[in-house]
Amino acid sequence: MSSLNSRSSPLPYLYKRRSSGDMAKNLASVSSSLLPAFGTVIDEGHLQLRKYVIAPYDRRYRLWQTFLVLLVVYSAWASPFELAFKRAASGLLIPDLVVDAFFAVDIILTFFVAYLDRATYLLVDDHKKIAARYLTRLWFPMDLASTMPFQVIYRAFTGKLNQGEAFGFLNLLRLWRVRRVSDLFKRLEKDVRFGYFWTRLLKLISVTLLAVHSAGCFYFWLAAHHTASDNTWIGVQVQDFKHRSIWLGYTYSMYWSVVTLTTVGYGDLHAVNTSEKTFNMFYMLFNIGLTAYIIGNMTNLIVRSAVRTFALRDSIDQVLQYASKNRLPEGLKEQMLAHVQLKFQTAKLKQEEVLEHLPKAIRCSIAHYLFHHTVENTYLFKGASEDLITQLVSEMKAEYFPPKVDIILQNEIPTDFYILVSGAVEMVTYKNGTEQILSKLGPGEMAGEIGVVFNVPQPVTVRTKRLSQVIRISHHLFKQMVQPYSDDGKIMMSNFIQYIKGLRKEVLEELPFVDDILGEMNTEPIITEEQIQSSKASGSHGDAKTEATKEAATPLSSTHPIRVIIHGHHPKENLAADSTGKLIHLPDSVEDLFQLAERKFGKKGNTILLEDGTKVEKLNALRENDQLFIFEI
Repeated sequence: MSSLNSRSSPLPYLYKRRSSGDMAKNLASVSSSLLPAFGTVIDEGHLQLRKYVIAPYDRRYRLWQTFLVLLVVYSAWASPFELAFKRAASGLLIPDLVVDAFFAVDIILTFFVAYLDRATYLLVDDHKKIAARYLTRLWFPMDLASTMPFQVIYRAFTGKLNQGEAFGFLNLLRLWRVRRVSDLFKRLEKDVRFGYFWTRLLKLISVTLLAVHSAGCFYFWLAAHHTASDNTWIGVQVQDFKHRSIWLGYTYSMYWSVVTLTTVGYGDLHAVNTSEKTFNMFYMLFNIGLTAYIIGNMTNLIVRSAVRTFALRDSIDQVLQYASKNRLPEGLKEQMLAHVQLKFQTAKLKQEEVLEHLPKAIRCSIAHYLFHHTVENTYLFKGASEDLITQLVSEMKAEYFPPKVDIILQNEIPTDFYILVSGAVEMVTYKNGTEQILSKLGPGEMAGEIGVVFNVPQPVTVRTKRLSQVIRISHHLFKQMVQPYSDDGKIMMSNFIQYIKGLRKEVLEELPFVDDILGEMNTEPIITEEQIQSSKASGSHGDAKTEATKEAATPLSSTHPIRVIIHGHHPKENLAADSTGKLIHLPDSVEDLFQLAERKFGKKGNTILLEDGTKVEKLNALRENDQLFIFEI
């Protein structure tokens, strides 16, 4: 991990002290509780700890702990084995002493390892506090007892080596070290570098092997210490088993333990005396719990790996039932199924699900990194200020669409516009009941902005050609964000008008209101980015031309007038030449509206009616996109 210091901390509110060293330890403390989940450890060189203090997540200390886990595996095998097979204990004495020496070193190191104070979330590096904490807890006496070489101590005081049963049971104290394996598995389960399924499976296998080994060894110990050797579970099968090979007895013990654990019960090896029967009862009760634990964990792991498949099948079944019940067209049903399959296949790529729990600052940084370059190179935002683009990117939402899915429908109310990040889309219109492809759009191009800027129903359908990622923003939020940036609004309006003028003839035919809207909009003179920068540099903000432009009303202006559609006839008349009407900006007075209608239709009017026949007397009662019928009585 990169260098950690107080300046780079994402959690400043956790700092409880003022010194830079304490703040660094605070950051390391909080990070240390999180980093194991990412398979990372903190390098001691980046922590400002006291001299001769080891960071608990130092890389070298972690390697030491991992090495001790290997020795724990040996201790977990040797302790029950030496209890059951006393003859093998003397041969394993030297390895036991070597292993104990390593754990003795670890006890000494523990006095120098900083610990995390759960009350303040600070790394405590005071030697006295570290020692007091270790000495006053159960860990120290148990660590010490599990490391003491009792047989060597006894021989040093008595001068002879005793192989009594007491030393065999004292050796079982070394099983206390097994807790290190449990801690290791806890870390591995959080480490994304290792598969969770295989980590849990390895843990279940380890628990099972320890149970089988320990039960088998103790069961053999019961037979070896019974007064009548032939009246034991193994004595019935093997004569004089105490003097036979150690591995023969160990094989019989493991065979019985496995058969009993798996509830097979062949009956060839069975309890004979009372002590064996008593042990078997407790062992089988333990097996019930262990079997339930293993089966529950395995079931959870298998279901967890298949839950997404179950969810997909359920979603597809629901879509098919819904489409069948409502007799939906085949094409629409295919779009629904494609969306469900895409949600399943790209679940790891879904922006909302991944980012919804992150702080807004992080979400904005991610959106800026992913989409800022795409937005600033889109034709509409070329020349716009960095502040506006940054705000727009922060509010945009990313989505994936499968192939042949409609993103925008023709005549749909404009609610959002889209910028294509990857993939390709087609602009489709319908004529005489057939589809006609007007144009194709690729990465970095926009869709739906014509309806948003003009505030008219979407003129065309936008459909994906292949898997596409788009970012979208609502037109209400877009206009609210543009309002404080009047200069940027004029630049974007200029870009938009130039784009409209450059559209193909086939596309312009689908925009019947373009000429009327452009005629009504006071867009001259068009202000470019270079002119704005030049004006700012020269300080000439007060010339008449600039002031007049500031008052211009455009669809991106904060005070743009209401737009209505006017007709030059009575609402009950249906004139083919005027069936579509004219889209205009509503003037300030009724008289101006009559004059505008006379210019549009070539005839005077003195009456204004709505589509339902209601007479209009005041223009402030009208709403956006109202249909007005102006004629003379």
